[in-house]
Amino acid sequence: MIERTPYLACPLCDASELTDVGTGNCSHHPLYHPSLSPDIHWKQCRACSHVFTAGYFTPEACQLIFSKTNENQQVGYGIEQQRGISARMVEKVIPFVSAGRWLDIGFGNGSLLFTAQEYGFLATGLDLRQENVQRAREMGIDAYCADVADFTPQTPCSVISMADVLEHIPYPRTALAAAHRILTDNGILLISMPNLECAVWRQLDQQNANPYWGELEHYHNFGRTRLYALLRQHDFEPLRYGISERYRACMEIVARKRAKPAAPAMSFSYAQKLGG
Repeated sequence: MIERTPYLACPLCDASELTDVGTGNCSHHPLYHPSLSPDIHWKQCRACSHVFTAGYFTPEACQLIFSKTNENQQVGYGIEQQRGISARMVEKVIPFVSAGRWLDIGFGNGSLLFTAQEYGFLATGLDLRQENVQRAREMGIDAYCADVADFTPQTPCSVISMADVLEHIPYPRTALAAAHRILTDNGILLISMPNLECAVWRQLDQQNANPYWGELEHYHNFGRTRLYALLRQHDFEPLRYGISERYRACMEIVARKRAKPAAPAMSFSYAQKLGG
């Protein structure tokens, strides 16, 4: 089985000069399958400094990985304990948007959706695990098994959340372009992921105990600097930085959709000249 499709260039900036960063071991990951290689090879782009795996899983490999689900990613897991964490996430958004459709991409255990719904948002979720989608529907959530790039909601979204999701997507630019398309004008993006620029990350590296180099489902390791640049490239303006409570060494950013600049209007005199 061909396990991974190699990146021939940086998935963020398309530059082709890459350097080797190191190799992680994923054999102890709960979703690891013995037919997969235990090694994850990491690269860094010389042009933009982004850190990413040497390749992304083929559909056949993804099928093996998705045949199981981590307990903490199952809908309803720790529903009472997770409620407080999710509430603090929602409350970071409310100063900017307090109503409308909230789309959570890769909703996992569903806690953020349940909590957004409790705060009065119209909750919609996307997840690639069909059993999670079915369970979410049974618990009153409008849920779909779909990739965000192929999804169009019934009405535009006021909020889109990608909580520890973007690093799982082979080409993050595609997901951010889709989020921009789906959001209302001035809509809010809530995004979280590990931050390789933080002191906790550096300490974990020094202790040879950083779990993210062996994280089976991750293709990217972002720092705040590179993430902010990517968001602005896709017409999102970061509004506030925060610490995520979901996982170790993680950051949480609230960003606002910027309208794409309109084409400059043609001056009257120039229009007259074109018309003869």
